[in-house]
Amino acid sequence: MPTVGPPAVSRRRVARRNLPCNRKETTVPSPVQPNRSPATLPTDDQLRAAVANEMPGVRADLERLVRIPSIAYDGFDHHHLERSATAVAALLRACGLSTEVVRAGGQPAVLGHRAGPAGRPTVLLYAHHDVQPTGDLRLWRSDPFEPVERDGRLYGRGAADDKAGLMAHVAALRAFGADLPLSVVVFVEGEEEYGSSSLPDLIARHRERLNADVIVIADSGNWDVGVPALTTSLRGVMNCLVQVRVLRQAVHSGVFGGPVPDALTVLARLLGTLHDSAGSPAVAGLAAGSAAPLDLPEERLRTAAGVLDGVRLTGTGHLVDRLWTQPAINVLGLDAPSTREAANALVPEATAKVSVRLAPGDDPQRAYQALCAHLRAHVDWGAEVSFRYEGGGAPCRIDASGPRHDAARAAFRTAWDGTDPVDIGVGGSIPFIATFQEAFPNAAILVTGVEDPHTRAHGPNESLHLGEFARVCLAEALLLRNLAARG
Repeated sequence: MPTVGPPAVSRRRVARRNLPCNRKETTVPSPVQPNRSPATLPTDDQLRAAVANEMPGVRADLERLVRIPSIAYDGFDHHHLERSATAVAALLRACGLSTEVVRAGGQPAVLGHRAGPAGRPTVLLYAHHDVQPTGDLRLWRSDPFEPVERDGRLYGRGAADDKAGLMAHVAALRAFGADLPLSVVVFVEGEEEYGSSSLPDLIARHRERLNADVIVIADSGNWDVGVPALTTSLRGVMNCLVQVRVLRQAVHSGVFGGPVPDALTVLARLLGTLHDSAGSPAVAGLAAGSAAPLDLPEERLRTAAGVLDGVRLTGTGHLVDRLWTQPAINVLGLDAPSTREAANALVPEATAKVSVRLAPGDDPQRAYQALCAHLRAHVDWGAEVSFRYEGGGAPCRIDASGPRHDAARAAFRTAWDGTDPVDIGVGGSIPFIATFQEAFPNAAILVTGVEDPHTRAHGPNESLHLGEFARVCLAEALLLRNLAARG
């Protein structure tokens, strides 16, 4: 999402370029020719005009990408991921990048590269082209894979997360045309929503091609509509299955009920020990910290989450602490007879999927051991309890100081007409950021995004605020120029 740029780009010159913006298919014309070595970088006004000129085509291509149901989860048609990767590669080739669809045992990713003038930095632009499953279609107001505009927002699965992040990169590259002021690597992953399992191998195989001075990860969000942000911390995640067993087989609830326990009751009582009376996690050994001094109004959180009237929020302390730098424990699902299929029989075993969001400084394996120890100590009536680790991702903190982050803040301030950006944490997890930190310890990592509190990423009726999207695209172009200017 970030941005930086080279020589002056006139609106007239940009308008003459034949890019896929105005075409009905995502195949594109011949690539932009390699840069000259620009001595003069474009002004704010020149970049603003160039990005504005590109936005109709950028939106049209975004809508084409949204129409591709590129879901990496098991059980879905992965042919659509191939279509999506092909479309992404075509978009990048039209921006003058040499591109390749790559994989390491997982879903297709796209890797592109374009060299800039000697002596200028290299920036890696990251996004992902896969999306979350839609969930219950009855909860969508319109077809999730047919983008629709309502009240200044574009609705559709992936309209924000993260196809708009990808198109912010494309918008910035298009704005510079033939005069890209630095070297750019674009890496578009194909299974981020499914856990990025092949990402470490992809980085290992293509480390030299991915090496960069600055890494811009366009997969987060802003503090609010009209208030830009840099993400400086993210929680991690640990998922596991917890199973309790009390019987060798189901037995008659009338004949045996009373002295003989059932597994669902045992499991329910056990899960109830995970929180104290205020709703704070009660598992000893989980890390916790404090966040930036930002005031999040409770009503804004309740509205964004859709909390019902009368339902109290859980936990204690500042809301941003509870969301960004403290652990959260949730039960995501149960394996037991459904109410429709339930017989008058005691249930012999039941399983829950438990998810723990980890505060920065914690570790998935350490959290797993802490959770297992807690559940073993609290299971009632001698029931058997067993566990299975399903996976996890490390939390991270990002040092957002120094000239490269200053370049991003200056770009945001200009794009949002003088509004200062804020540093935020994110309660969700992007485990691959820690992967990039480990693989490229000398690179400055800038985490940006297109989302706002009303985006509803991962839920029904996901949407993109089109006005904010235009600002994000401009900010990325400005960032690239600022980085090039600092060398």
